[in-house]
Amino acid sequence: MSRKRNRLTGPAAWEQAFHAVDHQPLLDALGVELPEDLLKLALTHRSFANENGNLPNNERLEFLGDAILGVTIAEALFNRYADRAESDISKMRASIVSRYGLADIAREIHLGQHILLGRGEQQTGGVAKDSILADTTEALLGAIFHLYGFEKARAVILELFAAKIADASALSRVADFKTSLQERIAHFRFAHPAYTWSSEGPDHERVFTATVTIYGVPMGTGNGPNKKTAEQNAAHEALKALDQPKTREQLVLARQQLAANPQ
Repeated sequence: MSRKRNRLTGPAAWEQAFHAVDHQPLLDALGVELPEDLLKLALTHRSFANENGNLPNNERLEFLGDAILGVTIAEALFNRYADRAESDISKMRASIVSRYGLADIAREIHLGQHILLGRGEQQTGGVAKDSILADTTEALLGAIFHLYGFEKARAVILELFAAKIADASALSRVADFKTSLQERIAHFRFAHPAYTWSSEGPDHERVFTATVTIYGVPMGTGNGPNKKTAEQNAAHEALKALDQPKTREQLVLARQQLAANPQ
């Protein structure tokens, strides 16, 4: 009879999991060096910590990183878009520091493979979840601030988010497509839109496709690196379709048919 090999747990499991991956490429992408203990903490998700004897996790660093990120992005937008109203730059900031914006940055630096996750999260594709990628990104920023102070953390953030800051004006408009579609539909007294989506590709390069329908009539399709972006792009296409009189006539007919034949 073969004996089961005891699985490591606690600090030993922490060390083994951390050293199973070369983290230097991640540090190179961030442009900083972090001591092993601090980097290990920043990469430790609560699921791993809980499964291994309640080890420390990265949530306190995440809290710190969230604060530093918010003020840095707010300052950058305030200075860059001096002619925009507070409501505009507030939407820009919200888009950039959202879980989707942070997850985009995480994928650019290939963060997923470095995160220490519990077995349950591993089995459900945790390395590709926007929320986990976003939270760990914030934890890393918190670690940089904790070690180096505000100016260094600010410099890293501005480098990582340079493209998003430059494109923030467009991003703020994109973020309103679903709301704009809802308002436009209400104007014509049509039913609420319905969104369906699918995805394909490996976890680190997954592409989402969303379709929006009204009364079952396809109105627009959009793609993106996450569900939210795909739905926004689909809503954008639906807005353009809704401007066409023939499309509106088709929706009126579909509404009448549903009223005559309720399911």
